[in-house]
Amino acid sequence: MSGIRRALIAAAVAFLMGLLGSGSAQAATWWTSDQWGTWSNGGYTLRNNIWGSGAGPQTLWANSYSNWGVWADHPNTGGVKSYPHAAKAVNRRLSSIGGVSSSFNVNPPAGGAYTTTYDIWADNYRYEIMLWMNKFGPVGPIGSYQTTTSVGGHSWDVYRGTNGYNEVFSFIRRGNTNAGTVDIKAVMNWIKNRGWYGDVTLGEVQFGYEITSSSGGLNFGTNSFSISSW
Repeated sequence: MSGIRRALIAAAVAFLMGLLGSGSAQAATWWTSDQWGTWSNGGYTLRNNIWGSGAGPQTLWANSYSNWGVWADHPNTGGVKSYPHAAKAVNRRLSSIGGVSSSFNVNPPAGGAYTTTYDIWADNYRYEIMLWMNKFGPVGPIGSYQTTTSVGGHSWDVYRGTNGYNEVFSFIRRGNTNAGTVDIKAVMNWIKNRGWYGDVTLGEVQFGYEITSSSGGLNFGTNSFSISSW
């Protein structure tokens, strides 16, 4: 191997370790900078999920499905660049589910433009339910404002619309929080009781960071996260 090649590899490794940020990230069990990099752990799937146009580099690291984080350097332009997340499949009819709840504790940056959000899919991606737990910068939901409600343990401004592929219900929490528990089934039943869908099949529950911009490189940390269904 030539000296130039060794130097390039060393520089790339040093750069990557810089991307990983904190000491815990550098010692992570798993990490990826691949656009669609995935890891299965404890019945959950973690995905780097860099799906938007104009995205920059992003590295997802994890010690487990519950403890993971992201370093992202996406330019300060409009449009969502990525949604790194952890996910768990439920795949049950709503009426057959006793309950679905989730708890989280995160450490997002005080910069950029992003939301910390659940993305919940029903009826084979026909319906998308987003629960924004916090938001920062110039970001906004799809569709139009419908009402304000308290359900699932939180108060929300509710929006309804379509992205051209599926119907989207966005619940924007009235006040940011970085930790809490959400009664997901209660939210889904609230939508059903409005007549916006029927007895849908809950597919996958996802939780992560929908990042629009993070210029210069920002760290998003998930201290703990879990989903329970019965």
